[in-house]
Amino acid sequence: MTEGQSTPAAVKANSTLNSGSRFVRACLRQPVDRTPVWFLRQAGRYMPEYQAVRKHHTLLEICKQPKLAAEVTITAAEKLDVDAAIIFADLLLPFECMGLDFEFQAGEGPVIHKPVRSDEDVVHLRTDRASELGYVAEAIERVVAHFKDRIGIIGFCGAPFTLASYMIEGGSSRNYVHTKTLMYRQPATWQRLMDKLVTVLREFARQQVEAGADVIQIFDSWVGALSIEDYREFVFPVTKSLIREVQSLGVPVIYFGVDTATLLPAMRETGADVLGLDWRTPLHDAWRNLDFACAVQGNLDPITLFAEPELIRKRVRQILDQAANRPGHIFNLGHGIVPQTPVENVQQVVKFVREYVTEDRHE
Repeated sequence: MTEGQSTPAAVKANSTLNSGSRFVRACLRQPVDRTPVWFLRQAGRYMPEYQAVRKHHTLLEICKQPKLAAEVTITAAEKLDVDAAIIFADLLLPFECMGLDFEFQAGEGPVIHKPVRSDEDVVHLRTDRASELGYVAEAIERVVAHFKDRIGIIGFCGAPFTLASYMIEGGSSRNYVHTKTLMYRQPATWQRLMDKLVTVLREFARQQVEAGADVIQIFDSWVGALSIEDYREFVFPVTKSLIREVQSLGVPVIYFGVDTATLLPAMRETGADVLGLDWRTPLHDAWRNLDFACAVQGNLDPITLFAEPELIRKRVRQILDQAANRPGHIFNLGHGIVPQTPVENVQQVVKFVREYVTEDRHE
């Protein structure tokens, strides 16, 4: 999509020019009054209010009870005074409606007890029960009703490769041996799995948009484990298809992965409106290598939030200097907020972003 072309998402943004659309306009590389800011995992274990809820509920209980999920989402967004709220949910929620049970084990993260390793396993995965994920849409409706147009509302889903890797490995992985082996040796099975995931994710995203989500973020957390060749052959086509289908719902798409500097040009070819950048590459270098052809989100190192305020301010300004007020920058971290992060330091980042002023504007 070339610069200046109108999209359904652009129409949506231009029809509601208020404070809540600042984030959406930035996603579309339209001029804004200031750089919008929000944080990956802004509602999570580092925040006392969330810890209080977790004393009485498991992670999945919070996700599946719309009132609780909305409460956690709203509390974090208001406490940090950010420009967008991302719904509290988990990437793996679609697994249950596909017939794949999982649980969270202390210290180990998600565990799938019966990993998907064969064509028969893939055949048994369901694609007709996505309506069971409606509790996420209901939580979004509650958040939308609370904020109205004051801030942007973000829905999300996992990307096909990342969800497939969890399914196949049985949880997190360092080398993705089982995933890549299936990908290489059983390409037809791999494609069948990709197609099934897209079928469910497309419906999941539609529910969220209809509930009021302004933007959908697609998390490809582990795609940085792939070579460019493997990404292009095994992952790019299906990811592009999902992104285009979500965009057809009338919202911009943020496509985010970790350790993806070498993949960024290929990721750009998916047509995503925004690419998330991690902290391993300077923002300007990454954006320039993308020919400034899409918006970018990022890219402060999350661990910088443990530094003294002056160093945090310095790092924030360095990122904003590199963005140079060019339309299409959303300030964020390069990954999620980690446990034990001082809440006041996260609030300071918001303050520093809003204090930033430069005369060198790129319209």
